[in-house]
Amino acid sequence: MKKTWWKEGVVYQIYPRSFKDSTGNGIGDIYGIIDKLDYIKSLGIDIIWLCPIYESPNDDNGYDISDYKAISEDFGGSEAFDKLLDGMHKRGLKLVMDLVLNHSSDEHDWFKESRKSKDNPYRDYYFWKPSKNDNPPNNWVSFFSGSAWKRDAITDEYFLHLFTKKQPDLNWENPKVRKEIHNIVEYWCKKGVDGFRMDVISLISKNLDFPDSPYPDDYGKTIKNYYANGSKIHQYLHQLNREVLSRYDIMTVGEGPGIDLDNGLDYVNEDRNELNMIFHFDHMFIDNGPGGKYDPIDVSLPKFKKVFSDWDKKLKDKGWGSIFLGNHDFSRMVSRFGNDSTYHTESAKLLAMLLLTLRGTVYIYQGDEIGMTNVAYPKIEDYNDVETLGSWNEALAKGEDMTEFLKLVHRQSRDNARTPVQWNSTKNGGFSLGNPWLKVNENYSSINVEAQENDKNSILNFYRKMIAFRKANKVMVYGDYECINPEDTNLFIYKRSNEKESYLIILNFSNTIQTVDHLNLDIEHSKLVISNIETLNPKNELRPWEAQLRQYN
Repeated sequence: MKKTWWKEGVVYQIYPRSFKDSTGNGIGDIYGIIDKLDYIKSLGIDIIWLCPIYESPNDDNGYDISDYKAISEDFGGSEAFDKLLDGMHKRGLKLVMDLVLNHSSDEHDWFKESRKSKDNPYRDYYFWKPSKNDNPPNNWVSFFSGSAWKRDAITDEYFLHLFTKKQPDLNWENPKVRKEIHNIVEYWCKKGVDGFRMDVISLISKNLDFPDSPYPDDYGKTIKNYYANGSKIHQYLHQLNREVLSRYDIMTVGEGPGIDLDNGLDYVNEDRNELNMIFHFDHMFIDNGPGGKYDPIDVSLPKFKKVFSDWDKKLKDKGWGSIFLGNHDFSRMVSRFGNDSTYHTESAKLLAMLLLTLRGTVYIYQGDEIGMTNVAYPKIEDYNDVETLGSWNEALAKGEDMTEFLKLVHRQSRDNARTPVQWNSTKNGGFSLGNPWLKVNENYSSINVEAQENDKNSILNFYRKMIAFRKANKVMVYGDYECINPEDTNLFIYKRSNEKESYLIILNFSNTIQTVDHLNLDIEHSKLVISNIETLNPKNELRPWEAQLRQYN
């Protein structure tokens, strides 16, 4: 197995708008990040992934880019960015930029030109189609609800937008578009950035026949078969790699809606020279019903374990995985996969142990290192996320029970992960002296960085311990993985081993005591290295949400 810095590094994801505000205007910014670089370094982090900070109208909080080479003045502009990059590199930290290459903002110069006339030179930078019987060209639905097509009055044609109406999809079929994109990537490589997270990269090649989807009630199938994995996806990625990426020592990770076990290795096979890693969503969409995230279903632990085991097996020889349980697009991981009330500390630590003992590059989302939880705003007006608001309006139009739907919002909204980072117990959790762009979670007085810094048994210091252990024991990075009890509904137990050493990880994903006597784990020939509960338990049983990392003698 090839060994590289990006396989061994631990990534910390920053959502800049919510990280730290240095000006008092309520919006997190680059100088706020610079102020916290020593904190990030103290965690043991090697790589920072920065969500978009480019010029943008912020219809989708920066994922609608109007100038790919300009840093938004909202975040501090280019001078602040240069100081950030310099400050990171001086500390031995690498910077991964978030690139949105499937779509631009409708305020980008390309689109402004494209919509002027049917024969404009920029017209085929995007997808334009005539109406079909005075309706949109097909039945495709946006990720954010409603039709994926918008009629434009200037030429009386529709343009494709798989996301918001202000995010028109770029036409990668056009070689001029690909050349523009290569130029953008080259610009940032020359700036000295260390890699790219490529937003919804699996969508850049679509089904160009634009047929109606036969799956109106199963959005996942529509994404996989019509929006993603088009016939030229690998041609485009290989060309980007050959002409730009391969000439720099950088890492690439592609976000992959529609990517699954059938096609995942095609994106990251080291012999194909496309991407280093992908974010698949088999575990992140695991509770989505046919109608998507606002049609949730119950999830069993065996199904959750199977996702990790299947992907490890698929990628272990020629690929590499991304290990994550949360990011800016999902609910807080301790609220989703743990117990954020009675066993908040225990389950947050258990999930940290899971993350940091699996094979693949580990991604930690801001605030998860202190166990930040979901928020439950009392009214929809408190929410900002365009996806949440789109789903709300759709439910309202259908006449759904909106009191019950608000409970779904509390559970599923992307704003759960976007509440400002809770630094201390002062006003606004120390995030801003002004009025935050999104309300701080009310539990900031009890869950914050400052309180946990001074507690050796805190979630924060457990993250530090686990990151240090992973970096000191490369078996956790490159070693073999074996799930011991795939069908157990309460315990997740697996081995990590190489030719020299062997470790056993035992995780109790339940609110009750679990015994391990029946599993023939040979525990008597192991020693406890790390536990998430400070008091030792002499019995051969695990307390609720207990996590143990053991080494065989």
